[in-house]
Amino acid sequence: MADNARAKKLADLIREVVAEKLQRGIKDPRLGTHVTITDTRVTGDLREATVFYTVYGDDEERASAAAGLESAKGILRSAVGAAAGTKFTPTLTFVADALPETARTIEDLLDKARASDAKVREASSGAKYAGEADPYRKPEDEDEEGTTA
Repeated sequence: MADNARAKKLADLIREVVAEKLQRGIKDPRLGTHVTITDTRVTGDLREATVFYTVYGDDEERASAAAGLESAKGILRSAVGAAAGTKFTPTLTFVADALPETARTIEDLLDKARASDAKVREASSGAKYAGEADPYRKPEDEDEEGTTA
């Protein structure tokens, strides 16, 4: 069983090697400059690695990039094995990163909150207090009440 520091170091190496190989070593037009490696995680036994990626483009480009990564999996694993120098080269699994969709959802929610705040601000711009502007008692008010009692 490997320690977490070793798994993290191997994950960082895999991310760098895969990104470099995608950029310069693989001539598949489906991958090109559209694919970005965002994160890599390695299991504790260093046998399996999950590579998270994002694709700049529409759904069709995402599907073609996923197919391109699956076809280049062997070449990428060989490059990782040569760079890592470990006894066993981890198997690579490519997973589309959900981060862009999550960020887009959060941005939509923030836009809704801003619009709601603007409506409240607009509705309250001409509003007046229900009672006096300052509803709190002052010390002189207490003196007046104390003398009458």
